Amino acid sequence: MASEPKTKLLWNAENIKDIAESVGIASLNDEAQKALQQDVEFRVGQILVEALRLMRAARRTTMTVQDVSLALRVLDVEPLFGYDSTRPLRYGEASLGPGQPLFYIEDEEVDFEKLINAPLPKVPRDMNFTAHWLAIEGVQPSIPQNPTTADSRSQELLPKGPGANPALNALAGNDNISIKPSVKHIVSKELILYFDKIQAAVLDDNPDEEVVRLRHAALGSVRDDPGLHQLVPYFINFVMDRVTHHLDDTFTLKQMMELTNALIENKSLFLDPYASSLSAPALTCLMARKLGSDDGVDALKEQYDLRQLSASLVGRIARKYAASNTLLRPKLTRTCLKYLLDPTKPPAVLYGAIQGLLEAGGPEAIRVLVLRNLKAFDAGILQPLKEKSEGSIDYEMLVHGLVQAVASLTGRTDNAINGVGGTPTDAEVADLKEFIGPIVGERIASSHNRSLIRTVLDARQLE
Repeated sequence: MASEPKTKLLWNAENIKDIAESVGIASLNDEAQKALQQDVEFRVGQILVEALRLMRAARRTTMTVQDVSLALRVLDVEPLFGYDSTRPLRYGEASLGPGQPLFYIEDEEVDFEKLINAPLPKVPRDMNFTAHWLAIEGVQPSIPQNPTTADSRSQELLPKGPGANPALNALAGNDNISIKPSVKHIVSKELILYFDKIQAAVLDDNPDEEVVRLRHAALGSVRDDPGLHQLVPYFINFVMDRVTHHLDDTFTLKQMMELTNALIENKSLFLDPYASSLSAPALTCLMARKLGSDDGVDALKEQYDLRQLSASLVGRIARKYAASNTLLRPKLTRTCLKYLLDPTKPPAVLYGAIQGLLEAGGPEAIRVLVLRNLKAFDAGILQPLKEKSEGSIDYEMLVHGLVQAVASLTGRTDNAINGVGGTPTDAEVADLKEFIGPIVGERIASSHNRSLIRTVLDARQLE
């Protein structure tokens, strides 16, 4: 009688023994080991099949960590901790003076002492695979996997970095060694010259017609030139630096927003990894307490125009890069809502917050987040501001921004459109003022847009 064919298992038997020893089972017979091997192999295969199904449902050809996590959830298996493909964005706020906010992306802080005193991890039993660049654009990087000189191995043992002890280098006879990065970001002289010319043209505030034409040509070049990939981080750092140090110069801030808009409109640039960095200076120009150094009527109008431009940029960034960065749009909306609900902020900041919330969150954010807070906003901010400075630019612009946000619920932001849906009744107008406050309610009712009024009143059901 022929012997039964031996089942060939793919799972490593040594892993089963190691896990058994870790839970106190010193001796595991062959039958139990084989049964565990088969069960583990079946479970892993089941998870992989489910992960593949989720991957195909997402129209992708590469399996991600999120696919495996969702497969574990579908199969009602205890989830894994410590592995995730997304990290939440955190916007930090720094003050540049009396009430001048500056937004930036917070970096994770690590306690150096705890990191040093932490126990070393165990040496893994399984073989690990990693990837490295053999060459980058024909240049072999100087890394341990690719030694390029005879003494590269000896250089690995020397201390590197800004905190290295120079005495150790001196003892080794290498006291004059300069540490260079493994891979240099080499930019051609032509691109460097182009970058300098763009900077000079964009920041030139000469009202001469030829200078203005050159300024528009520089922005148009950034908008249309397909060969600017290497200059993207330099442009972004340039924008962030100018916004940080020139909040008292409205012209410079406007030019930086125009330059940011030109970068976003360039269809040849891949800016998804820089979406957070692009949004930080736009948020700064949107909700800074003071923009520019002048206080005249024309200067105030320029400042509000700058806030509107910044709000449109925040909205474009939120919509364009929402697919690749799912946490960006909620974070921008939450930041604007935080400033809108702060009664200590001046009217200009509140105007920027409502414009940013409208652009980043859209009408749904106004319906869910703003309408229920408008009555308290009316009583706590609009009424005192009306008594103090009724008819001023700050008051009128803030009320106009709120009315514009509420009017967006029906897809119409022009208050001159009257009689849509018929004339509202006195009861509807009274309910409207009771729900969103008398000031904004009166402006909405004066448009005689019954369809908008009913849409606003329907939002009471969300409470």
